[in-house]
Amino acid sequence: MNENALIAMSGGVDSSVAALLMKEKGYHCIGSMMKLFHNELTCVPNEKTCCSLRDVEDARSVAYRLGIPFYVFNFTDAFEEQVIDRFISAYENEATPNPCIDCNRYMKFDKLYQRAILLQCQYVVTGHYARIENVNGRYLLKKALDSEKDQSYVLYFLTQEQLAHTKFPLGEMCKPEIRSIAEEHGFVNAQKKESQDICFVPDGDYGKVIERKTDKTYPHGPFVDRSGRILGEHRGIIRYTIGQRKGIGLSFPEPIYVFEKRAEDNTIVLGKREDLYTRELEITDVNWIAFEQAPNHLRVKVKVRYRQVEQWASVTPTGERTAHITFDEPQFAIAKGQAAVLYDGDLVVGGGTIC
Repeated sequence: MNENALIAMSGGVDSSVAALLMKEKGYHCIGSMMKLFHNELTCVPNEKTCCSLRDVEDARSVAYRLGIPFYVFNFTDAFEEQVIDRFISAYENEATPNPCIDCNRYMKFDKLYQRAILLQCQYVVTGHYARIENVNGRYLLKKALDSEKDQSYVLYFLTQEQLAHTKFPLGEMCKPEIRSIAEEHGFVNAQKKESQDICFVPDGDYGKVIERKTDKTYPHGPFVDRSGRILGEHRGIIRYTIGQRKGIGLSFPEPIYVFEKRAEDNTIVLGKREDLYTRELEITDVNWIAFEQAPNHLRVKVKVRYRQVEQWASVTPTGERTAHITFDEPQFAIAKGQAAVLYDGDLVVGGGTIC
């Protein structure tokens, strides 16, 4: 086979096995790692974040074992602009961002894809758990066979051109199988733990990272109930998300949640759990994968957060890249800025950003 593949290697076991599988299929592979941010931003030890020296050396070790070249690309400026700045802006403007989607969209499948073209690689390869199929000339995105590992939710933005030049070798595999393969081939990261955090917020304190990055102190303001009665004082509007219960710092006879963030007067509205249920939402920046043009009406299942089980809904396109969604049953804590992704069985129909 004369086709070249640029492998996005993170230092983890998934992308390492993806590289191995592509080489075994006869592709000419080039290993790559993206340096995305300066670890000083997080103020935690380097080994606890991605882009750490250990991650680089683990990826380099696997590439050496496979006999493929390995490069580290410095994309820190682009990551700051396309991911970190978007993350900060969302929190400042009442939204709840999903930086993993932005990283995939603007880094792996944009910046890295452009680098692949320069290196004359026909494909970008990642360790995502998802599948791509070509049906009658149209590329379709589908869930991974392992439902527990499926990552199709964070890939809904992929275009036909990107899907045509992307490979997901792990889409039909499960994690124990992947670790076993890594062990058999002596990979140093065969049993390496998975990161569960936002890469540039490894300790979970995103408010601290935002303040460090912006060099701003976000003022305290009032907590109020839905009638406007003051209940207490919050620690800065960037530190809260819709549906949040823990960390509010107030005590009530029954559970209380963040119901609304009002940036214009620096106020956070609290409510009961039943207050946060809604059936309708609007999405923008919609990408239709399954269709060249969306039909007038769809009956699909929709998920509005990564770990949610998708729910039945009616979807009506309202413009070229906008749509209205009505769920059959009310959904909890739908947050502006998150993605709503549409499914027909294991097929990703499309998705967009909740507005």
